[in-house]
Amino acid sequence: MNIQIFGKSKCHDTKKAERFFKERRVKFQRIDILDKGLSRGELTSVKAVVGFEALVDDKAQGVEILRYLARETDKEEKLLDNPSFFKTPIVRNSKVATVGYCPEVWKSWE
Repeated sequence: MNIQIFGKSKCHDTKKAERFFKERRVKFQRIDILDKGLSRGELTSVKAVVGFEALVDDKAQGVEILRYLARETDKEEKLLDNPSFFKTPIVRNSKVATVGYCPEVWKSWE
């Protein structure tokens, strides 16, 4: 397994995801999404699995701007420019991914 956890340091679900993998002694790479963001390739990969809407944190400050953008490419660009708009944690295992706390899915990866 090649687990990557994209999260925010103050996100409760991100901490729970990290704990889930630590308890199972599964190594993972933690990426602070607010500091490093998500690359365009990573966004494309995760979006193909979960869809665009699942990636957006509806509670993020200023996220309503995404509703006013007509083209999906413009929405993606705005999301990449504002990593605080991402719902976290985003957990990747090669070509599969989840958004949010999803232990039932992660168990199937073991």
